[in-house]
Amino acid sequence: MRATVTAMLAALLPLTAAHAQEAESLSANMVNTEESAVGTVTFNATPSGMVHIVVEMTDLPPGPHGFHIHETGECSTENNFESAGGHYAGDMEHGVLSENGPHPGDLPNVHVGENGVLKVEFFTDRVSIGEDGENPLQDEDGSAVVIHAGADDYSSQPSGDAGDRIACGVIQ
Repeated sequence: MRATVTAMLAALLPLTAAHAQEAESLSANMVNTEESAVGTVTFNATPSGMVHIVVEMTDLPPGPHGFHIHETGECSTENNFESAGGHYAGDMEHGVLSENGPHPGDLPNVHVGENGVLKVEFFTDRVSIGEDGENPLQDEDGSAVVIHAGADDYSSQPSGDAGDRIACGVIQ
């Protein structure tokens, strides 16, 4: 009997581990305003409580771009991704240069190379994966990742004067 229970538990452990990993990782498939796939953004929970963000994209205009988490998990190209709402703000103001900032969704500018490729990774403790943590990416209406046409100035209200939204992905 003991061997049977041990065997059953051993068989369930990989399923439990796989389920736990699924719950600790989210991703967004990014599209541009022409609805073409341009890459992915992955959010991974870490044992320290930080969220590790990995961005891998192509076919973007070279130069600096604002990179933000937005408050609504919707990316309609009909309105140039305005459906994603504003920045994921919590009770904060926009920008690391603001005395009452930054928003939980404010992330550093990203820099696209001359070849249109963007690869970057960084960490944040201002958002969480799942529904239980502070500023959850998977709240009732979800969240989206948005890349803007220009750089974020880290201070202008409410969104850093980063310009049009050129790519968007729903975080799932």
